[in-house]
Amino acid sequence: MSELKWWQRGVIYQIYPRSFQDSNGDGIGDLPGIAARLGYITALGADAVWISPIYPSPMADFGYDVANYCDIDPIFGTLAEFQQLVDHAHRLGLKVLLDFVPNHTSDQHPWFELSRSSRDNPKRDWYLWRDPAPDGGPPNNWMSRMGGSAWEWDEATGQYYYHAFLREQPDLNWRNPQVRRAMDDVLRFWLDRGVDGFRVDVLWLLIKDAQFRDNPPNPAYRPGEPGHHRLLQTYTEDQPEVHEIVRSMRATLSEYGEKVLIGEIYLPIARLMTYYGPNGDGADMPFNFQLLNAAWRAGDIARLIRDYNSALPEHAWPNWVLGNHDNPRVASRIGADQARVAAVLLLTLRGTPTLYYGDEIGMTDGHIPPDAIRDPAELRQPGIGQGRDPERTPMQWDGSLPNGGFTTGQPWLPVGTATSVRTQEDDASSLLSLYRRLLELRRSHAALVRGTIANVGAEGDVLTYERCHDDERLLIALNMGREDATVSAHGGVVLLSTLAGRDGQPLREGVNRLSAGEALVAAV
Repeated sequence: MSELKWWQRGVIYQIYPRSFQDSNGDGIGDLPGIAARLGYITALGADAVWISPIYPSPMADFGYDVANYCDIDPIFGTLAEFQQLVDHAHRLGLKVLLDFVPNHTSDQHPWFELSRSSRDNPKRDWYLWRDPAPDGGPPNNWMSRMGGSAWEWDEATGQYYYHAFLREQPDLNWRNPQVRRAMDDVLRFWLDRGVDGFRVDVLWLLIKDAQFRDNPPNPAYRPGEPGHHRLLQTYTEDQPEVHEIVRSMRATLSEYGEKVLIGEIYLPIARLMTYYGPNGDGADMPFNFQLLNAAWRAGDIARLIRDYNSALPEHAWPNWVLGNHDNPRVASRIGADQARVAAVLLLTLRGTPTLYYGDEIGMTDGHIPPDAIRDPAELRQPGIGQGRDPERTPMQWDGSLPNGGFTTGQPWLPVGTATSVRTQEDDASSLLSLYRRLLELRRSHAALVRGTIANVGAEGDVLTYERCHDDERLLIALNMGREDATVSAHGGVVLLSTLAGRDGQPLREGVNRLSAGEALVAAV
């Protein structure tokens, strides 16, 4: 498999740094904490860690409001400690990916402070400033993804500035060549320190309509949805010019060897595919979020897999995501009894999988009392289900109360105790053990990494597909229902099953029983 790039062979493990491991007792995870747990990640079998933002920030949006792109926030550590983490990870054979947040900065970033200081400042055009409408109101109807208008009035200079998210997160003007050069310098700063790639935040939002036209109303809007869903984002997302920026980022990374560019892009499949670039010169992997909101039904998932794979350009490498810091945890979405099936699905589909910390032990969404809510998305639009705190609760390392081995202090969010690494690591029947077995299976079977995917189908609650390479053919069968079912085969042997005692057992010619919630991988 050596001809594949590392990110095509590998498995990515996402760390939300505030919640992974606290080393100094302040209740917030940090870089030394991550470094201390890298051995756990290598033992799990992952190949790379992606670390959510760790830059200096006022933390209005917990690091996605960047005040300095070329340093580390003191709550996470120092630049020297980051370098130590990278070096340690590389010694262990792990790659390190950083979150890159180029769409907006903090309003406390020196660039914005200069930009808002006067209309004549050279950095004024680094952000999106507009005169008010004739009635004195916002320039157009664009809405913030955090609620309310996307325009904030600046009394001192008599103009509005645009913010797709919080007012503390003004959007950069990516039509300005100086902005592009400055952000290219940011990429180089971290690449020079050994970073192996970037996940680019809200990549599809970087360019806005040059004419600042009103977004049209959304005829499918339903009451109770986030406010910005009232409008179609026709002029505030996925503009044609964004692809030039993606190509430029990719070219910069290419100068440093085998680096990876991953884009956060929430778009329908057809539009998502354009981010690979017409000649494979776009993002290496536009994140595929199809599984995050899919109905957990065999027929629906089969159709989703077929549609995604058939849409891939010839030069494109697929990828799959089951959980992240912005969506409810998989065990809460589909139920703990199906978490094992989900693990087999994620780690046997064709393409690069991304694991979200804690999903490997079946962490569920945490209970966040009203007085413990921290997420601005929930504080600004309460009651509509936008709060992301539940999926960001601290990693549950052990069963100690009240902090689960995460911190010796008061955790920034409540820690769950229903399960932990310690209770699962020596249990051969645990979900953690299943993840380790699956990752080992990937390493030992080329069909699961470089093989094709074929015969994707569903019968009742059972989803099946095959992974094939050279003479090896693997059947994957997943019972996504709550009743026993059957799967047909032409004989073979079970390499891995979520049902205890079935590994190594023969798969009969004809009909085979599949227990409720069972998933298996068989050589056929």
